Amino acid sequence: MERVGNFGANPGDLTMYIYRPARLAPRPAVVAALHGCTQSAQVYADNSGLTTLADRHGFLVVFAETTTANNLNRCFNWFQPLDNQRGQGEAASIRQMVAHADSAYGGDPSRTYVTGISAGGAMTSVMLATYPEVFQAGAVIAGLPYNCTKDTGPFTCMSPGVDRTPADWAKRVRDAFPSYTGPWPRVAVWHGDQDPTVAPKNADELRDQWTAVHGLDQMPDRTSTIGPDRTRREEYPAGDGSVAVQVNKVPGIGHGTPVDPGTGPEQCGRTGTANFIQSICSSYWITDFFGLGGQSARSGR
Repeated sequence: MERVGNFGANPGDLTMYIYRPARLAPRPAVVAALHGCTQSAQVYADNSGLTTLADRHGFLVVFAETTTANNLNRCFNWFQPLDNQRGQGEAASIRQMVAHADSAYGGDPSRTYVTGISAGGAMTSVMLATYPEVFQAGAVIAGLPYNCTKDTGPFTCMSPGVDRTPADWAKRVRDAFPSYTGPWPRVAVWHGDQDPTVAPKNADELRDQWTAVHGLDQMPDRTSTIGPDRTRREEYPAGDGSVAVQVNKVPGIGHGTPVDPGTGPEQCGRTGTANFIQSICSSYWITDFFGLGGQSARSGR
């Protein structure tokens, strides 16, 4: 990875790193990657498997990093009004990183995506809600619905979680950018079904939020299992047949990024570091959902 010293406006005081594979595609897609609490950009790059997929498919990865000066536990401040609103704080810094990747490295603004784990997953929700015109899709890993903390504390949102109506959740997204009238980002949700830190209930609330944003009901049109651990998948297609919302519930794991070390076509990532858990290579399937991999037909695109 290469640290980017000056990427433009940085009101959230974050650090930007860029990963450029040796074989970069023409007008490459850009994936913003957001680490979890106590982690760093380097830890996320080393273990998540995203760089393996970037090498394979030639896209850029922007790794954003926060510091103990922003948050003692190195968490992105997904719960702070100064950081989770459009045009300010950490959200604005991450958006600027993506813009810099386009201008400095030739990234394609029409193929821009975001993913993250835990606090980074919650910040992924922030980016999708506050900058829907920038991100075509996102993947929230062990994260939370956008603006849960509008009237509730962050720890209550995390566990036991907060049950709200789909309409209420959707309004919180729309209120993040009230004048927006364009298409909404597609959203994939990943969650361990034994997560003790961010309750699995949040996966259902995220589903409720984003299906309602897309004008869909909360009953999946398709269900299936994927990967070596038979992760349970629900799909909610839009009218054009693309999958607007996808929920992946990973059996038997707690709080972390699902990885599956190895050299097989559906394997990636490393274990041995906290919160990277042997199960399924989530980065492979997330890349597929974004339409950047070779199996994108599976995602209904």
